[in-house]
Amino acid sequence: MDHLLVILAGAAIAAFVQGLSGFGFAMTAISIWAWVLEPRLTATLGVFGALAGQVFTMISTRRGFGWRAVMPFLLGALAGLPLGLWLLPRLDVPMYKAVLGTILVVVCPLMFFAPNLRRITAGGKFADGVAGALGGVMGGLGGSTGVVPTLWCALRGYDKDEQRSIIQNFNLAALAVTFACYVGTGIVTRDMLPLFALVVPAIVLPSLAGRRMYIGIGELAFRKVVLGLLTLAGLMMLGSALPVLLAR
Repeated sequence: MDHLLVILAGAAIAAFVQGLSGFGFAMTAISIWAWVLEPRLTATLGVFGALAGQVFTMISTRRGFGWRAVMPFLLGALAGLPLGLWLLPRLDVPMYKAVLGTILVVVCPLMFFAPNLRRITAGGKFADGVAGALGGVMGGLGGSTGVVPTLWCALRGYDKDEQRSIIQNFNLAALAVTFACYVGTGIVTRDMLPLFALVVPAIVLPSLAGRRMYIGIGELAFRKVVLGLLTLAGLMMLGSALPVLLAR
């Protein structure tokens, strides 16, 4: 029962973050679920919940798919996904938590200060593809497809609406491919299905609440809320992993 409550709480909090920012479900949920679930189940639930949340958000907002801007990211993700899938069953659990936590703690403050950095225009579509490839690797490891592409969009100087459009569409397609690979490679098992059914209703209202807040806030508040939550998630993961690693 305690595990079920943790799964529900993680799904609800992560859905709010995703509804607000367009990404971040898996990273937020994993920081909570990793305390009680083994890594493969955590990663699979993260991918499924992120995908379900993206589908629900797309239906509720009816946002179009900007193929021209998103395609380089998607092609990169398809190249990076196999590496993430290969790494998934070979993970060291504490190291897994430490790496994801470090990424959050480092990347989120960088994203917060991105508007004060010089806008990056070099690299063109190839650089977008590299960002997508890194997202694909992280997607294979647990559905965290949007972190690197989101940082890259911020460094490109996109406003919050343009960034959200690219990342939301990218995540929807990349997560769909990732979950299909999970099913095809046998990572998804029958005993996970009840947990999938548990996650779906838990994301509906928090996703709507996050979306509603997104519409009403400005650029700076948007960054503070989302990146603050994700940085906290990273600190939680580091707090659980570092004592184990230092004791080795």
